[in-house]
Amino acid sequence: MPSALPHDITLIGAPTDVGGGQPGAGLGPQALRAAGLTAALQALGLQVRDAGDLRGPPNPQQPPQDGYRHLDEVIAWNRAVHDAVASALAQGRLPLLLGGDHSLAIGSLSAVARHCRAAGKTLRVLWLDAHADANSRRTSPSANLHGMPLACLRGVGPAALTGLSGAVPALAADAVQQIGVRSVDAGEAALVHELGLTVFDMTTLHTLGMREVMARALAGMDEHTHLHLSFDIDFLDPGLAPGVATTVRDGPTLAEARLCMQAIAASGRLGSLDVVELNPLLDEHQRTAELAVALLATALGTS
Repeated sequence: MPSALPHDITLIGAPTDVGGGQPGAGLGPQALRAAGLTAALQALGLQVRDAGDLRGPPNPQQPPQDGYRHLDEVIAWNRAVHDAVASALAQGRLPLLLGGDHSLAIGSLSAVARHCRAAGKTLRVLWLDAHADANSRRTSPSANLHGMPLACLRGVGPAALTGLSGAVPALAADAVQQIGVRSVDAGEAALVHELGLTVFDMTTLHTLGMREVMARALAGMDEHTHLHLSFDIDFLDPGLAPGVATTVRDGPTLAEARLCMQAIAASGRLGSLDVVELNPLLDEHQRTAELAVALLATALGTS
């Protein structure tokens, strides 16, 4: 087993929901803090620095234009996220992006991809999500950019987003492992195949079991691998985590989610992560936020 990467953590808040269709995800960073995220990580012996919240344009709540909703605002937020994540990585710290909606992963992963190219690292991405997030403006029924981040990172989308890492595509097809997918738009399925994404959907997860899925998703990593976790909280079954805007039934159980995070911790390669789509306006007595904190602590802990 390779030695673990250092876990001096920088928390980066990105309080925006411009990429989604329903207000509330912009309150996610503060809800995660209120649920005890810093204390939970410090209890593991981790050094945590909260860099506060980034600033960006407000949500204009306007209709789509040319197949994208709020494109200019999404670009501005992702540039801010890119620079903040790049700065943390340059300091040898682990950036933990507190979203905000999942469109922010474009900026986060663009910075990570740029960092890995410069450092000669191989990037592996675990994308935990109920949705494939690989729509284009031609396939998306909503035009919401939080449904397009993987397509953008694979080179399909507006140039200002696809080129944010300095290379197009930002991610190689074999870098991405999607887990928990159970909602794919009609036109999106063909694009997922075209982009070459590896998808462990819920049918596969039920057939193989989470332990085997994680073994396959993490296979082949070594000391030259940088592992990035992009954790959309709607990955979880809504019975466990109601505080998201786009719930999809029949997601992973609590035991499966814990196994997933334990496997990430045991790999020793986690170098950056996003947690996104927490909507406190839809939560029940903070239970989604508290569960997210517990799972993040598991992923950042030791095996």
